[in-house]
Amino acid sequence: MRLFRRSRLAAVSLAAAFTVLGGTAVATGATSADSGDAASRRLAEQIRQAIVAQNFKDVLDTTPPDLAASSRAFRAGAPEKYDSPPAELSTRARVNAAAAPKPLHQTPNMDVAVIELDSMGRPTAMADVLLSPQHPEGVVVPLKRKGLSTDQVRYRWWDDTEWDVNGGRGSRDVLAGREKAPIDFSSPYPASVLKLMVGFGVLRLVDQGRVSLDAEYAYQPVTPNVACGGPSTKPVRQYFDEMITMSANESTCAVIKMVHDLNAWDEVNRTFVDLGMPTLMVTGTNPGNGGRWIGSNMSGVDTAKLLLLLNGGPGTLWTTDAGRRITRDELSGGSRRLFLKALGEQGHNEMLSTTNWCGRAYPAPGIPQVTPQRWINPADGTVTVGGAVYGQDVRPCNARAEVTYAHKNGWVDTTGSDAGIVHSLPGKAKRNYVVAVFSNLGTDYIDVNRPADPAGVYPVPYTEKYGKLGLAIDKIVTSLRR
Repeated sequence: MRLFRRSRLAAVSLAAAFTVLGGTAVATGATSADSGDAASRRLAEQIRQAIVAQNFKDVLDTTPPDLAASSRAFRAGAPEKYDSPPAELSTRARVNAAAAPKPLHQTPNMDVAVIELDSMGRPTAMADVLLSPQHPEGVVVPLKRKGLSTDQVRYRWWDDTEWDVNGGRGSRDVLAGREKAPIDFSSPYPASVLKLMVGFGVLRLVDQGRVSLDAEYAYQPVTPNVACGGPSTKPVRQYFDEMITMSANESTCAVIKMVHDLNAWDEVNRTFVDLGMPTLMVTGTNPGNGGRWIGSNMSGVDTAKLLLLLNGGPGTLWTTDAGRRITRDELSGGSRRLFLKALGEQGHNEMLSTTNWCGRAYPAPGIPQVTPQRWINPADGTVTVGGAVYGQDVRPCNARAEVTYAHKNGWVDTTGSDAGIVHSLPGKAKRNYVVAVFSNLGTDYIDVNRPADPAGVYPVPYTEKYGKLGLAIDKIVTSLRR
């Protein structure tokens, strides 16, 4: 079990000219001498600069670490982590507002991966940048050209307490055989972005004929779990949609349990390895109720590759170290379309994009996406997603929108995560790319300039620096197309 401090609440075969970053990582963000792809070098360095420019250390921690208490929590264990429902998040926001936050005691951990795509969805450039107490100016990760992968990072399981008291260093390896890798990095817990892995696993079973999307699944939890809720019976298609578009934890638990009923989770995790995405894993979940998600892990690189597969460019998207050529056909066309539709109808547009709060001075604008019509009240233009009422007329921002953003985000006390696919709208500046961001700056971290949330509306879960980073990345990729 991963331990936590807080108790509150990656075409046809890639062209030879596409050489992604390789060689030795340099903490200043410089790429290796043998890296021949100018677009990838430029992309990586500009993203590194954009991350540093946000000065993520300049946030306030509403639950600053107490070393003695943290050490006791480390020994005793700590609670599970689920994205908070609206009522709980609102309560937490009020508690945080009344707290006496302190400056963040060290640089946060952050993993930012971007894959630039051509008009057909084939990768043309890729970059991954890590931020951590050991790399406060960011470090560009060396990536293999054919595999869109790296063996230069020693990924560690996330642990809040170890991050607090051990200088951001983790102690448990995610992957074996990386002990001599030059970059040591604790991967932030993915929170609800893990639902991308769950969705992929379910749709693989659908393609194999082992699950029917239109069949009803009776979720009967054997053991109680508050986040998972009680028994329910719905078509699998509905559970899937609610899991992605609304980030419904109850539906996610049902889907995870259904995969357990088929004894298929080991198979799904092996598939991620076989496809060259070894850091993607859903392990340790409870077969009796589908809860206990804290054994999940995702890196920015592999999350971006999963989205690249879903986006579905032609030909070989990447080649694994074992020589397997990965194409979009790892999922059927129908399954990919279903997945993309759900991601495109994401209701929670509130991290790298912030359009649900159109017109508010805070948070700052992010990726200029069009907000899905599904959630917009035709009478006043406000957005309501389940119990989350955003309270702003988003129609002016939709009129100015430049892209679609098919994505999934996640939020817990020490996680802010968002990963998706960006495509330009007709007539707008051309850009097509995949982006994935994971960080430990979750709902316990606030900005110095954060105003009080208006009464009765869904509170801003994260620092607005994420939106500023999203907009900066969008501008970087747009400039590369010129």
